[in-house]
Amino acid sequence: MSINRVNISGNLTRDPELRMTGSGTQILSFGVAVNDRRRNPQTNEWEDVPNFVDCVVFGARAEPLSRFLSKGSKVAVEGKLRYSSWETKDGQRRSKLEVVVDEVEFLSSRNQQGGGAPAYQPGPSYAAPAAGAPMPVAAAPAPQQGYAAPVQAPPSADVYDEDIPF
Repeated sequence: MSINRVNISGNLTRDPELRMTGSGTQILSFGVAVNDRRRNPQTNEWEDVPNFVDCVVFGARAEPLSRFLSKGSKVAVEGKLRYSSWETKDGQRRSKLEVVVDEVEFLSSRNQQGGGAPAYQPGPSYAAPAAGAPMPVAAAPAPQQGYAAPVQAPPSADVYDEDIPF
């Protein structure tokens, strides 16, 4: 089994670039700077060393998201890694590793840094309920002819951190 999930947070390094393929698929590209702390061997002091991560969003979410992102915005990004390689016109071999974005959370408001704007979630939310909160239960289907009783929904269960195996 392999897992391909990435979670990063940082600041946008440039304004997002929105483009469209010939078939009409929208593509939004942007970069995120993520700092890493390392000790400088000469001064023996901790320094922030930036890592620059390319991110891409596909489809109908690209255009609305582009209106809310700008250079310097603080974001948290969740997605998966994708490796691409190609050959340039002059014969050089090129490659890159980028994050295909599933979810973006705005960590600063649109006009100021450090806000805490609501998350942009492109699809259904799969977040687990808080500990002690009841689990959502689907309504039982109406009885149909030939069935004795409706199907019962399972009882709600509490989820604790100790119950998660990883």
